[in-house]
Amino acid sequence: MQFGESTSRRVEATYSTPDVKAQRRLVLSALHPEPGEDVLDIGSGPGFLACEIAETVGPAGSVTGLDASDAMLALARARSRPAGSAPVEFGAGLATALPYPDHSFSAVVATQVYEYVTDMPAALAEAHRVLRPGGRLLVLDTDWDSIVWRSSDPGRMRRVLTAWDEHLADPHLPQRLTGQLADAGFPAPSCQVIPLLNVGYDVNTYSAGLIGFVTAFLTGRPGVPAEELTEWAQDLRGLGAGYFFSLNRYLFIAAS
Repeated sequence: MQFGESTSRRVEATYSTPDVKAQRRLVLSALHPEPGEDVLDIGSGPGFLACEIAETVGPAGSVTGLDASDAMLALARARSRPAGSAPVEFGAGLATALPYPDHSFSAVVATQVYEYVTDMPAALAEAHRVLRPGGRLLVLDTDWDSIVWRSSDPGRMRRVLTAWDEHLADPHLPQRLTGQLADAGFPAPSCQVIPLLNVGYDVNTYSAGLIGFVTAFLTGRPGVPAEELTEWAQDLRGLGAGYFFSLNRYLFIAAS
């Protein structure tokens, strides 16, 4: 998936929904950033999490956001921060080649990022390299096998979701992540599940925004004809009170 201006704006809108805000609160609680810490946010996107971490670590700390998308970086740099927040710098780069010296950070976070990365050993090795001894890595990613999405046509839904899996390098990364973390020098990570649940159709939810992402990605690609894709989206939006969506994200924390 390419994160140009229109897609980045769609991400920003979806990350502003109440359910994704609630997810971000859980991530912050699990990371538990302390005043004075230096934190790296890999794949910082529109900058919401980085700015909230900056508020917590305060002026004695620092937050660095890294993203490969110029459009995302523009949104992040424009985001306002409360007085008393840590300085935040957003820069371009890749998870597999972090442009920072060894032992630069107290904590590293990567939320909804590593599932897009084709070389996970390199990405985790880089996260381990830039962490200080005793630092911690927080990873949040989705296993798309966990999705439950009601549809009037289950066969069509399966075709759409199978095609949608192609937007990721690994749509089932959490199933393999514990072993990959151990191989990279992060033994015995803790893990918890964060469900996203939308009951009843509401435009101000993660899954309502996801309909737009799926439609935009699959349009013009093989697998799902345009007419069928339109019918799929219309069906979901028309379910009203009968709409149901659930998806699990998995949060890992590992010490270096």
